[in-house]
Amino acid sequence: MKLIFATSNQNKIIEVQSLLPKSIKLLSLLDINYTNEIEETGITLEENAQIKSDAIYSSTLLNCFAEDSGLFVHQLNGEPGVHSARYAAINSTSQENTSKLLIQLKNTTNREAYFKTVFSLCINGASTLFSGIIEGTITKESQGNGGFGYDSVFIPRGYTSTFAHMTRAQKQAISHRSLALHKMIHYLGLL
Repeated sequence: MKLIFATSNQNKIIEVQSLLPKSIKLLSLLDINYTNEIEETGITLEENAQIKSDAIYSSTLLNCFAEDSGLFVHQLNGEPGVHSARYAAINSTSQENTSKLLIQLKNTTNREAYFKTVFSLCINGASTLFSGIIEGTITKESQGNGGFGYDSVFIPRGYTSTFAHMTRAQKQAISHRSLALHKMIHYLGLL
């Protein structure tokens, strides 16, 4: 089965491809030469994931899935949340976003947060949503060189190191993206 993953983010493609069964051939937006910007106008991760999968399906008529993820910090009333990728500015880097987050939390002891991912799978025009959540805390400074996004400041509950300190396999065993993806893979096996 061929599936288009509605992303150009190479880190996400690598992470997802390594978890998919060999029977699923993953194509990225780059593979299908899709260069149109998909505006994420939703106010939830669910809405944004579905906007992306619907856009790709309506453009290509090929089965696809899209994903939206966010970091939700309790002390900041859920920020950066749905705006995680553009928290510091519209085209901000992960380092800029992480720096802004650490500044926002500078004078607080409540550093509880969670990562959430939502996948929207569009098969023959019908969408199904799958989500995964992992709870944890935000560090006071970046730690580790692996991962991407906010991985260097997020310690999953029950662990002592950030996602950025973990190997790819360690992170994939527990991450929000993996949890959601496993639900989607199980569903695909039922089709």
